[in-house]
Amino acid sequence: MRRESWGFAIGSVLFALGAWPAYASAVGERLDNLTYFVGSVFFTLAGFIQLRLSGRPVPNAESHRVERWDYWSAAVQFIGTLLFNVSTGATLIVSLTADQANQWVWRPDAFGSIAFLASSALAVLATTDTDKLWDPHARNWLSSWLNMIGSIAFGISAVGAYLDPTTGELHNARTANLGTFVGALCFLAAAVLALPPKPAEERAATT
Repeated sequence: MRRESWGFAIGSVLFALGAWPAYASAVGERLDNLTYFVGSVFFTLAGFIQLRLSGRPVPNAESHRVERWDYWSAAVQFIGTLLFNVSTGATLIVSLTADQANQWVWRPDAFGSIAFLASSALAVLATTDTDKLWDPHARNWLSSWLNMIGSIAFGISAVGAYLDPTTGELHNARTANLGTFVGALCFLAAAVLALPPKPAEERAATT
């Protein structure tokens, strides 16, 4: 759980950094795109850990519905992270035409955002069944809804990131950057909340 949370946290920081215009201007487009790609790799590693944890054993017809929702939430999210690997990796290829960029960057990005949204919805269902529909004092509840808000923001970002084939420019660069930045901050907060507490002996050693 700790490695999973740190993976999502690092990936979120890198996505937020990549979406920050001042950073992009300082390091240039190439390094900015590399920042996104490295962040997507951390997302994938964390997503794989989450899938392994939620799928031991793989839920079946006799499993509780919360276990099934948790597993499918992790599985769909992992697919989304792979799609972000494709979209962010494709940006590292120079001289893509607008049509190629839409095919290899925008489409995986859009489908990845949809996967994140579906995963967040399943996680909310699991949390609602475990806790309550409204329980802001529960860390799981807060984490699930922060992921939902982040997924919505990523979806809005994907809309703004569509490339106009006639001009080769983003549909709305500000929306794309702002959606990514807000979504990444939400994912970061959710990852920090999901960090498991330190064992008693670790707490004693640090005091």
